[in-house]
Amino acid sequence: MNDLSMHILDIVRNSVEANANDIFVSMNLDAENFLTIKIEDNGRGMSPEFVKNVINPFVTTRTTRKVGMGLPLLKMSSEMTGGTLNIESEQGKGTVITVSFNMLHIDCIPLGNLGSVFSQLLGGNPNINFLFNFVTIHDEFTLKSDEVWEMMSECGITQLKTMILIKDLINENLKEIGIK
Repeated sequence: MNDLSMHILDIVRNSVEANANDIFVSMNLDAENFLTIKIEDNGRGMSPEFVKNVINPFVTTRTTRKVGMGLPLLKMSSEMTGGTLNIESEQGKGTVITVSFNMLHIDCIPLGNLGSVFSQLLGGNPNINFLFNFVTIHDEFTLKSDEVWEMMSECGITQLKTMILIKDLINENLKEIGIK
């Protein structure tokens, strides 16, 4: 994966596949330029044994292939910058993945197009309650899917022009608070 937005998309897709109906994505950029990304869901969760082995690329729940590279690659990308990856999960309750990156490190991968990823997640999963929260030392931006649905109910959330508006709204707000 070439950027952090693709890693976020991968993890959130795992949450969707785990039948989560509430997904919370937070990003916090601190004064030392460490970015902490936390993705929480109320999906089916994982057993303690599976959590211990999930960063092994040959451990996956996928039935279409026997390799799962998402979390191992995320862990490697994080650790290359001096960051960390932590996975907490409980069967029947959900999963929390927390990963950090030193954004100033030469090996840190770019953020990517966060607005595009979050608008795709919203438009492609209208039955899931999303909460996206972005915090920097300057400001904060929060987007709740139920508020988006309410605002865009007349336009049709899955319409292309609506998705472009949401993408642009997210990217503009992230730029205003110092992410991008």
